[in-house]
Amino acid sequence: MFRLLAISTLLLSSSVFADAPSRILFGSCSHQGKDIPIFNSIIKDDPDVFVFLGDNVYGDTEDMSVLQNKYEKLGAKPGFKKLKKQAELIAIWDDHDYGANDAGKNYPKKEASRDIMLDFWGEPEDSVRRTRDSGIYTSYTYGEGEESIHVILPDLRWNRDDIAHVTREQYVNERKPENMGPYTPVNDPNASMIGEKQWQWLEQELQKPARIKIIGSSLQLLADFTGWESWANFPADRQRLFNLIKKHKVNGVILISGDTHWGEISYYDKELDYPLWEVTSSGLTQEWKNVSPNKHRIGQPISEVNYGALNVDWDKKDPVVTLGLYDESGDVVNEHSFRLSTLEPYE
Repeated sequence: MFRLLAISTLLLSSSVFADAPSRILFGSCSHQGKDIPIFNSIIKDDPDVFVFLGDNVYGDTEDMSVLQNKYEKLGAKPGFKKLKKQAELIAIWDDHDYGANDAGKNYPKKEASRDIMLDFWGEPEDSVRRTRDSGIYTSYTYGEGEESIHVILPDLRWNRDDIAHVTREQYVNERKPENMGPYTPVNDPNASMIGEKQWQWLEQELQKPARIKIIGSSLQLLADFTGWESWANFPADRQRLFNLIKKHKVNGVILISGDTHWGEISYYDKELDYPLWEVTSSGLTQEWKNVSPNKHRIGQPISEVNYGALNVDWDKKDPVVTLGLYDESGDVVNEHSFRLSTLEPYE
């Protein structure tokens, strides 16, 4: 467990920890009504930090007593209890724990849902995440100097504008046969998933010093188009993030994501001055056999339950980063290693 340094979450909406982790595990989509045996392999893998990337319960309700009960079911799982004792747990939500399938800014119970979510994850009472009018986004910094990791968790629900979609006929006849969903990119360049206040915060976070910057997104970011919810449905947001990385010469960005009900690793080497990696891990209980196309995918996807990992060998002069996906037994499905210097073009 990392030692929390004295810092005001009220002012910064972030936490700073003394040591840089060498193993960060993550996952998404854990249905509270099912057994979650993959927790056993996660615990054996001995994470320093575990990131819950959304759909951490399947709430899907406007009755807050129902939502509260579903969180309690997750919290009662023996595997969850053991993991909570073993590792630092941090979390962001996606649509189902936010409150409704594919919901955005108009979900009517988001303030009450926020209270239940933050209580469950042990957010301090004075945290700005509890009162801010633009979402529950936050960040965590581990270590310092040459051995430091900054985890940034944007909120893709609270401010999300309406999503665009094709007709039902188009979906059935054109999209579904190709394992693609009904959504399409919005035409309005001002439409956003995260809103302007959060964009200002995110730009500031990207400029904070850290050797590795992990952006933990509840939705896939690099996949150009699947038809399901993703950053590709808000192309102005996606491009703005790429532009900020270049503008502020941000080294060491790595992406982790959830939502899809399958796992995959993506590699994107366009537009930026170094390649972006994204590990999508989904789900801890949920599975989707019809994996959508993704031209940036490298290696095999997994359509069974899975979890992801980011491992850093800090003992090397040029630290080695290993990104991986693992199945219910903890066996490797897809794994890639590279020198951290390959993500550091800027002085």
